[in-house]
Amino acid sequence: MTFVPTDFLTSEDESPVAIERADAVGDVLLVCEHASRRLPSRLGTLGLSQEALSSHIAWDPGALAVARLMAEGLDACLIYQRFSRLAFDCNRPPGAPGAIRDVSEVFRVPGNENLSETEKAARAQALYYPFQDRIGAEIKDRHARGQATVLVTVHSFTPVYYGTPRAVEIGILHDEDSRLADRMLAAADGNKQYRVERNEPYGPADGVTHTLVLHALPAGLLNVMIEVRNDLIDTEAGQRIVAGFLTELLAKSLRDIQR
Repeated sequence: MTFVPTDFLTSEDESPVAIERADAVGDVLLVCEHASRRLPSRLGTLGLSQEALSSHIAWDPGALAVARLMAEGLDACLIYQRFSRLAFDCNRPPGAPGAIRDVSEVFRVPGNENLSETEKAARAQALYYPFQDRIGAEIKDRHARGQATVLVTVHSFTPVYYGTPRAVEIGILHDEDSRLADRMLAAADGNKQYRVERNEPYGPADGVTHTLVLHALPAGLLNVMIEVRNDLIDTEAGQRIVAGFLTELLAKSLRDIQR
């Protein structure tokens, strides 16, 4: 990937990439692609209402809070995107149909309609490439200093999708490499807290494992994507309970693999 600076982001905007606990010594590297609902100032509201901009189409509610709590519990580094997926979905490659959506669920996104290839490329250069390049650089730096990397991405999903309730509460997702997911699902089997399922409510065929495929699969890194139903993490108490469950589940699974 090659990042070429553009003027898409202005002086009112921060860097699109945030990194916390950069000096953490744990093996896990946490990534949250849909951490924020904030839009770059140049895009205004994209013609959307505040209801839409606060909804799941703009971000993954609760995901960043859970990821931060997991980072504390695992002594893990955390990298997240500061801007909304409505500007550019950093868990999709440039050119993919879902990278910049002009319709998301029930909402039409006027500011994303009829974009030229130049406009799409400017968004990718400003948001996608610095984000994914930073993840790649972090993994390279960790390897150089002898620190292992287990790549874990954290997301949330809606309890109702197009009018259909979702019974799954936590999804453990994987692409071709299921080593860590297999262990986590085995460890979660029979638990009394949450309904945990494999590749639900999405799976590789939906294109959601892009970050894992880009960074973990070529390097043979243990990896997993975690999806949490967002009604479980809409309060601080819920976030702490879910993060505690996931931290313990992940830590146990990694111990089992390393035996």
